[in-house]
Amino acid sequence: MDLSAVQMPPGAFTIGKKFGFEAGHRLLGLAPEHKCARQHGHSYEVEVQLTAPTLEAPGFVTDFGALAPFKEFLAHELDHRNLHEILPFEPTSESLAQFLAGWFIQNLQPEIPGRLVAVLVRESASSWARFDVEER
Repeated sequence: MDLSAVQMPPGAFTIGKKFGFEAGHRLLGLAPEHKCARQHGHSYEVEVQLTAPTLEAPGFVTDFGALAPFKEFLAHELDHRNLHEILPFEPTSESLAQFLAGWFIQNLQPEIPGRLVAVLVRESASSWARFDVEER
């Protein structure tokens, strides 16, 4: 088989990278009898997804190593913290995904190729929230 005969279809490329941190919180906006109104913690998993219409040499949307500042932000600012004490909003997974997208866009996106399209925050094996970034 001549593999050079395979035609590359048009489209866009998307990559994802997962990061983790441990944190506690409680959701103050809930009724006191709701279990999430009580202090509890999660092993959060955060996935960032980036897209690009073309690849940068040697064939990347962006080098996964270039995402290290995001990992450092999670480790220094959120890991082993009480989120409701440090964040200026109710720390639901939905709001956390939007906040992390904002941090990524402001602090990392100007320095790397690719465009952030979504941030997914998983608080358990069966529960997650995703924030989709509108294209500007």
